[in-house]
Formats: sequence, C-alpha cells, structure tokens
Amino acid sequence: MLPDRLRNLSYLLARLPGVGEKTAQRFALHFIGEGRGLATDLGQALSELDAQIGTCEHCGNIAEYDADGRAVCKVCSDDRRDPRLLCIVAKIQHLLAVENSGAMRGRYFVLGQLLSPLDGIGPDELPIQRLKERIRAAGVTEIIVATPPSVDGEATALFLARELAHLDLTISRIASGVPHGGDLEFADRITLGRAIDGRRGMDTPR
Repeated sequence: MLPDRLRNLSYLLARLPGVGEKTAQRFALHFIGEGRGLATDLGQALSELDAQIGTCEHCGNIAEYDADGRAVCKVCSDDRRDPRLLCIVAKIQHLLAVENSGAMRGRYFVLGQLLSPLDGIGPDELPIQRLKERIRAAGVTEIIVATPPSVDGEATALFLARELAHLDLTISRIASGVPHGGDLEFADRITLGRAIDGRRGMDTPR
C-alpha cells in the first residue's frame, strides 16, 4: 500500500532500538504530513554525523571534531576533573548513565564491549594496551570498574583486575545497588550514585 521510498524509510526506522514495525510506519507517515519540517532537520542532522561526530581519542566517548580534525570529549577536556581517577565502562550508554548520577568526579575509559566467549569476544578484542597507556600518561592512581553486574560484566572486571594488578593502582568495583543481570543504561541516578560512592576493593587474581 505504501510507496517504495516510504516503505524503505519505515524499514530503516524499525531497525532502531525499541522501535517496532507499527511505530516505524507511524513515524514515516508523520514525516510526510505535519512533520515535513522535522524530516528536513532530522535528515540534515543525520547527514552531518559522520563528518562532525567521532570518538574521543583519549577515552572512547562521543566527541565533536575540532578544526584540526581531533576529537576530544567534554569530560576529557574539563580541567576540573581529577585525572588520577578513571572509571572503566563497557559502553558509551554506561558512561552517560554514570555521569548522570553526579557521583563521578574523574574521567572515563570506554572498552566498547565485554568479554563474551559465546559471542567470540575474548581478551584480544579489548583495548587493554590503550587502557594501560592512558593510565600511565594521565598518572592514574585509582580505577573504578563500572561494568554491569552480569556474567560477562563480572568476567571482564576480574580480567581487568588481573591485567592491571602489576600497576601501582587502587582498583575498586562499583558497589551493590545495580540489580544482578541488569544494565547500567537503565539504572536510576540515585542507585548509580550509591553504587559509585559505595565502591569496594577488588581481590586481585593470582
């Protein structure tokens, strides 16, 4: 019933997280009705993403390219942050969730993924060398491991503790408060704030 271009738009919208087929079709129909101006603005914003937005060269957070083509996020460029305190997260969504708690005064490092043998993600797929270089360059003295309290999150946390054990660091894990098997992206700010404030030391595997 729908023109091919509109059906293709519905298909693309349905690929977004949390958007089903009916919702995608409703969005598409809205764009050709009262939302024509929105469609133009949205199309321009999307077309500019690749050219203007990248990942921070220091931590992996989202960042806007400057005139020299460098991408440094607002957290890494904030001189009020404590560079000696580094919070390790799996995804940018987790970074945003922790930051929204207001409990993190240091900086971040985004792994990009968790250890997951079932998905073929092993230690070699994690940016451990880049993490160690960041720790040395910034003079980091404390690490907060803020991976989710899931099987993969716990495995990644233990792996990080083992890999960083030889460095002169205090390594802690976010405290309980985030439900087991839950995702930091959906935790409320109060729970995350308490988890950061109540972090505990990690036993270093031998």
